[in-house]
Amino acid sequence: MHELHNSEYPIHPGSDKMYHDLKKLYWWPNMKEDIVTYVSKCLTCSKVKAEHQKPSGLLVQLEIPQWKWEKITMDFITKLPKVSSGYDTIWVIVDRLTKSSHFLSMKETNTMERLMRLYLKKVVSRHRVLVSIISDCDSRFTSHFCQSLQKALGTRLDMSTAYHPQTDAQSERTIQTLEDMLHACVVDFRNARDKNLPLVEFSYNNIYHTSIKAALFEAFYGHKCRSLVCWAEVGDVQLTGPEIVHETTEKIVQIKIRIQAACDRQKSYTDVRRKPLEFQVGDKVMLKVSPWKWVIHFGKRGKLNPRYIGPFKVLSKVGTVAYRLQLPQQLSRVHSTFHVSNLKKCLSEESLVILLDEIHIDDKLHFVKEPVEIMDRDVKRLKQIRIPIITIRWNSRRIPEFTWAREDQFQKKYPHLFANPVPSSNTMT
Repeated sequence: MHELHNSEYPIHPGSDKMYHDLKKLYWWPNMKEDIVTYVSKCLTCSKVKAEHQKPSGLLVQLEIPQWKWEKITMDFITKLPKVSSGYDTIWVIVDRLTKSSHFLSMKETNTMERLMRLYLKKVVSRHRVLVSIISDCDSRFTSHFCQSLQKALGTRLDMSTAYHPQTDAQSERTIQTLEDMLHACVVDFRNARDKNLPLVEFSYNNIYHTSIKAALFEAFYGHKCRSLVCWAEVGDVQLTGPEIVHETTEKIVQIKIRIQAACDRQKSYTDVRRKPLEFQVGDKVMLKVSPWKWVIHFGKRGKLNPRYIGPFKVLSKVGTVAYRLQLPQQLSRVHSTFHVSNLKKCLSEESLVILLDEIHIDDKLHFVKEPVEIMDRDVKRLKQIRIPIITIRWNSRRIPEFTWAREDQFQKKYPHLFANPVPSSNTMT
């Protein structure tokens, strides 16, 4: 199996190809199972071969917020063309319950202090101090000033890592819609982006949203917004006291029920294309890398580099579908938490550490194998002669190694092995 898998001629074929090549010339009990096990423990195959299976990890969704503008998600659209005011970035802030959003123009070079003043002016003053904020690990959010301010306000920062996606999908989806609307404004109206952005925010918050089955403005304020399409006179709807509280509470309950139904529907669609996978603390796993051209990922560069690196030890389980790994020093800049879809179990056995005084090496630095014991005896029958043969176990360090040899020739070379007789097996034909 070693010659048909690891040598330069076959170059690591799969278990099916190995089995069909070997069964023509060899046979032993549980042959196919042994070949599958051997290939699955090959560390080279684990590193370079692509998987043709469903992605691992079922969809785990975030908890639905209890009230409006209690938990938000935020992200940035950067590298936009500069306008006359010098703005080249849009700060996107989305409420996770009502889906209503704020689009704030800013400069990419703005300091963290200026961003926090903008955040207090546009979000905290209009709504309230938030419970939690979901974002990616942008340097603006990971700064000491931002974390200190949020700690003083009592807001929790929940950040997603580069290799644990799906956390801030709400802001990513909003950014996609915002970019489409900005493209349409440039094509149709040919105005500057800073002039169109307030109208884009009004339009986005006044359109129907599928998950909550209502317009975002209606979900937030409890009634539809006056516009050219829906025009109502002031005072047409007059609710007082308990009626306002009752209607507002009822709409929040309806929104939560609709969001939960949308989440369940999305989970049922997604889990069909995925498979569950779990690891235990202490397991060895392989880590998936992205060998993109001109981009260095995990110290690997180029298209023909391994798809997986490792193995690495699982230190702890983070949440339901994420794990923290023990990374080496050269990967210290990489976040140690990974989604289960980036991992696969390492079945290869670690190389055994052999002390130099336990092995024999010749003058060409070749390992000298020596017989350990006689395992079995048999007689090979030819047409006119009978040849006694024996099974020898060698001192292989990796896997047990056995060979057949002629008893008369082997006894002359290693007489000490024949002190204890071994019973013979059935005669070979």
